[in-house]
Amino acid sequence: MAMLAGIVGFGFGGGTASAAVGSSVAVGYAHTCAIPADGSLWCWGGNYSGQLGDGTTTGRVAPARVGDATNWARIEAGTSYNCAIRADGSLWCWGSNSRGQLGDGSTTRRAAPVRVGDATSWAQVSAGDSHTCAVRTDGTLWCWGFNRFGQLGTGNSNYYETAPVRVGAASNWASVTTGYAHTCAVRTDGTLWCWGDSSAGQLGLGYLGYSITPAQVGTATTWAGVTAGYTFTCATRSNATLWCFGENGYGQLGVSGTYQASPVQVGAGTSWAGVTAGQDTACGTGTDGSLWCWGNNMAGQVGDGSTTARYAPTRVGTATTWTNSVATFYHTCAVQTGGSVWCWGNNANGQLGDGSTTQQPAPVRVNL
Repeated sequence: MAMLAGIVGFGFGGGTASAAVGSSVAVGYAHTCAIPADGSLWCWGGNYSGQLGDGTTTGRVAPARVGDATNWARIEAGTSYNCAIRADGSLWCWGSNSRGQLGDGSTTRRAAPVRVGDATSWAQVSAGDSHTCAVRTDGTLWCWGFNRFGQLGTGNSNYYETAPVRVGAASNWASVTTGYAHTCAVRTDGTLWCWGDSSAGQLGLGYLGYSITPAQVGTATTWAGVTAGYTFTCATRSNATLWCFGENGYGQLGVSGTYQASPVQVGAGTSWAGVTAGQDTACGTGTDGSLWCWGNNMAGQVGDGSTTARYAPTRVGTATTWTNSVATFYHTCAVQTGGSVWCWGNNANGQLGDGSTTQQPAPVRVNL
C-alpha cells in the first residue's frame, strides 16, 4: 500500500522503499518481509494466505527465508499479499489473490512467489488491500486486481482484473502508490494524480466521491513522491515540505481536525526526506536521519512508547541513522544505516520478528 515517498520520488496495508544500501522492508496487516543488502528475501508473521512465500500457511515468529534467490531488489506488502521486483526487472507476487491482485491471470491463492507475465522492465510496484499497480522503465503505468471503486484507473467497470492493464496512454509516470480503494501517482513533470474512492477526501480533489480515471491534484508541478494509506494520502514536494489529505479520525494527516479533501501542509518544516502511510498511521523521515510517526497508535505503532493517538509528527527515539526504508500498518518496521531492521507495534502474529508475540511500543531489532 503505502510506499515511501521521497524527495527523489519512489505502497496501504503496509509499504516499502529501498534504502541506499539495497535493504528494504515491507509490512502488511500481520506480516513483514525484508530484503537485506545481499539480495535475499525474508518474511515472518501471519501466513494464513501464504503471504510469507515459503510454500506453507504456517506462521513464523522469526524471519524465514523465501527461496534461495539473491537478486531481489524491491519488496512491497499489501494487506495479506506481497509483490517484489528482482534485479532483472521481473515482477513476482504471492499470498491472497481473491480479486486477482497477484496479476497471474487467476484468483488462486499462492504460497510461493509467482511471476507476473514475462516482462523484464518493471521499475516500481505498490500493493494495496486487493489491488496492485506498477510502473515500468518506459514510464507506463499498469494496474490489476479489485476495481469496484475505480481504483485501477482504467475507466472501465470491470469488477476486477487478474492481469496487468495499462492505465491511459501517458508514458511519464514516475511512481505509484495504492491504498485500500484508491491510487495516486506522480509524473516526471512533478504533477500529482489520484483516482478511485474519495469518500473521505483521499484523492485530494476538493470533493467527496469517485474518479475512475486519473485526476490531477491541483496545478502544482513540484510533487516529489506520494504514499496512500487506508483512506488518506500524504505526499512530499521538491522543497521538502509534507502534505496530507483524506480521513483524519486518528490524526493520520498530522494535523488536528476532521477530514481534508484537499492537501494541507503538515507543520512548517522543510526538511522531510520521505513519508509512508499505512492503515491509519503515517511515518516520515527527516533529512537529518530522524524518524517521526503519527496517527493511530492503538498497538504502539507510532513507536513513542505509548498507545496514545498522535495528531502531529512524534519523534521515534533520538537516532539519526534511519534510512528512507520505513513501512507501517498496525506495526511499523524501518531500516537504519548499515542495514539493521527494527520493528514495533502489534505482534499478535509474530510480525515483529523478535521470536515472541508480545506487543512492543518502541523499536526492537530483528535478527536477520
